[in-house]
Amino acid sequence: MNKMPKTNHAIRSTQYAVRSASPVTRHPPRITNYQLLITIFALLASCVTPSAGAGPTPAAATAAGPATPPEVQEMTAAPLRFVLPSPGEEPVSGWRPPLYPVPWAVYSYDHFYFTRPNPADQVNWPQPDYRYGGVFFDSIVHTGIDIDAKTGTPVLASGPGTVVWAGWGLYSGVVDNDSDPYGQAVSIRHDFGYQGKPLYTVYAHMLKVDVTVGQHVENGEQLGLVGETGNTTGPHLHFEVRLEYNTFHHTLNPELWLAPPQGWGVLVGQLNQKNGEPLHTYPVRVISEETGRVREVRTYGTGATNSDPYYKENMVLSDLPAGLYRVTLIYNEREQQFWVQIYPGQVTYFTFKAGSGFQLVAPPTPALDFVPTTPTPTHTKRPR
Repeated sequence: MNKMPKTNHAIRSTQYAVRSASPVTRHPPRITNYQLLITIFALLASCVTPSAGAGPTPAAATAAGPATPPEVQEMTAAPLRFVLPSPGEEPVSGWRPPLYPVPWAVYSYDHFYFTRPNPADQVNWPQPDYRYGGVFFDSIVHTGIDIDAKTGTPVLASGPGTVVWAGWGLYSGVVDNDSDPYGQAVSIRHDFGYQGKPLYTVYAHMLKVDVTVGQHVENGEQLGLVGETGNTTGPHLHFEVRLEYNTFHHTLNPELWLAPPQGWGVLVGQLNQKNGEPLHTYPVRVISEETGRVREVRTYGTGATNSDPYYKENMVLSDLPAGLYRVTLIYNEREQQFWVQIYPGQVTYFTFKAGSGFQLVAPPTPALDFVPTTPTPTHTKRPR
């Protein structure tokens, strides 16, 4: 980290404020309200002005961000500094860039085919602790992502297709089973597939279902409302992507299928032990070199998780603004780290093997006449 310059700009602007107030003291009968206000600010400032040769810049000045250029400081009367609070949670997606159009695929093996299943002005990204491959609920592996949402938030179709399940019983396969862990859920078989295999999406824990089996829906059409039915600790949307078969054991990581915000990218990793076996539920920190923000993600747990046919990954972190990031993990009590560049609309892929370290694997360079991959059409009967 670069050291801050020794020049204390707060002192310089304080001295200017005192000089501005000096004419007021020579003509007390003609003091105006404005001059009186300037004098008060100057006296307050002089009480906090460090003496020459003082120590490091006060913490408040350090936390205030980059120093104002000198040419601007000479016009600043009051040397006030404020400590701003640390950034909170992610802003709602209305403050984020719009998503790339679907299907989005910079390379032939990309498949960002789906839009977000929540409205654009709501949170529509995964909760950090409930990503694909996480382990909770008595060691049951998480086969989708959870998106935080208030009860009653609309649930939207992520792509066109035919509803093949609507209501209770999706996990058990028993219609109207109100003890089903998915609660009220909707499943769609889409009008397109991948590598000749059908694609399905699942929307679970719903308060209300607005569609029926056999109904054809379009991208963005409302399927129902967010709720907390089934096995859940609070209202949210559980979202899955399934390939070939519409079952619990045929899911893939949705973060590799949902279109990213424009200008943002996705980090994908394969992390293995020395013997080549995957590192399970291993914490990985991803730190922005620009903002210092720390994101933590864990590798997949054991169980009903499946890696992408191309990447063979066990870690995905989507929705990363383009820029330079430091990736770190602790292995055998030693910190391992390296740096990656996230590019707009693209996947950055790396591997880690114990004893060998990190390796950045660049995807192939696309041809100049590149056209995004079109999803494979599938034959889905529509209701008459």
